[in-house]
Amino acid sequence: QVQVVESGGGLVQPGGSLNLSCEASGNIFKDKTMGWYRQAPGKQREMVAAVTTFGRSNYAHFVEGRFTISVNGPKNTMYLLMNNLSPRDTAVYYCNEAPFWATMDVPTFTSWGPGTQVTVSS
Repeated sequence: QVQVVESGGGLVQPGGSLNLSCEASGNIFKDKTMGWYRQAPGKQREMVAAVTTFGRSNYAHFVEGRFTISVNGPKNTMYLLMNNLSPRDTAVYYCNEAPFWATMDVPTFTSWGPGTQVTVSS
């Protein structure tokens, strides 16, 4: 599985924005469909967004219209721009391959990056 490091999380007020980054060890984005996932305390991990090698994106219904996924190939980095955040978006966010990007199912990978904490609170 890919080696990635997530960053960009933090504490933000409701209605605020954050831009998460996922830096990969190599230029995997030209070969693999990748996605963002999140896991809130006491809840299962869920897929948030995915982008294919052709640039096609897919979003979970609960973030569509608020989040935007993008890739900067030369920088080996994927981003998740999150706008209009709400407390329900509070979670640890992870990036990883997204083999089930069309159905937004979460793969049973055993290897995940450290994630980045996003906390939305006033």
